Amino acid sequence: MKKNKILALVAFSVFTMASCDIKITNTTGGIYTSEVSSSEGEESSGKAEDISSEDEVSSLSETSQEVSSEEVVSNPEMTSDPYEDVDIEEFYANYQPATSYIDSYYRSLHSLMSGIIDDQEDKPTISSVQPMEGDSYIRNSSTRYIYNTEGEAVGYKIVDYKGDVVETIYRGGGYVNLEEVAAYTYAFGEMTANHIVSNKEKSILRSSWGKYSRGNFNPFSCDTDRFPNEPDLPDNYGGGIGDNNKKYYELDIGTTGTDTGDGYEVGDYNDGDDVIRGAARIVFTYQYSTDAHIEDPNERYVFYTYNHYSDFQEYLNYWGGWGKMFGKRYSTSDVYPTTVSQDF
Repeated sequence: MKKNKILALVAFSVFTMASCDIKITNTTGGIYTSEVSSSEGEESSGKAEDISSEDEVSSLSETSQEVSSEEVVSNPEMTSDPYEDVDIEEFYANYQPATSYIDSYYRSLHSLMSGIIDDQEDKPTISSVQPMEGDSYIRNSSTRYIYNTEGEAVGYKIVDYKGDVVETIYRGGGYVNLEEVAAYTYAFGEMTANHIVSNKEKSILRSSWGKYSRGNFNPFSCDTDRFPNEPDLPDNYGGGIGDNNKKYYELDIGTTGTDTGDGYEVGDYNDGDDVIRGAARIVFTYQYSTDAHIEDPNERYVFYTYNHYSDFQEYLNYWGGWGKMFGKRYSTSDVYPTTVSQDF
């Protein structure tokens, strides 16, 4: 088992297991206390509009009221590794997403997934309601992180268009679902634990994550002179929109593939024997032009393209929140449709 790489990804937030305290902060002003349960988590329906703050199903049991100051609660769950001798086939036969940061942490030590692993189509599922201001889509500017007692962000709560929590993801965890990967790159500004730098089939297949391994954490050029069939992205270093001070990176997304007419094979991304990378990618701002990492999530952009960079949609920081498509193939305009920031 290749543990060193995974340990490096999650070692920043290792707890003292005997007293694993966490706190949850809503940056819009509300502070939520949470005690992690040892019971198994329930799967989300994936329909953000069906979930309310009263009947929220979550891996964390929140209080519904705001409190005036931060509270730190004890989390006695998991003081030893529950996956050390796990049968992988049995684990996935009875699969449930991770129920806490500690659960996700131990899973990643053994290259086991933390998020949704259901098959997904190439096109994103759009929320039934998308808030707008005039003709512009609204990007949710509020963030709900989970912190350890050292003040390090170890989790992130994905909300719907109403601001109600739909899913929780954990830093250093394994994720392949489009909504979760988009939220992960937005919240943490980095690749998930099961992504590797290489885009070579052999490297992806050799990964300890098996069929959930994803590749291609590499710079995205945004070079519209060299690639005139791609639209310009905002704040692209050397581009023509915004401050032009950011560098983009990309990640493969394992959908069932898009028949773009350009020879991209359609099929499962990784079946354990072969890799079909297809045409779907997450493209996101990773660094400033100075090579400094972008720390503020509201300074980041996350886009999804399912036809190999011809058209893009912006992730708007909520479940099913995807902006108007723009680009050179299926879009009515190749001009980036500016969004408006607002707290949900």
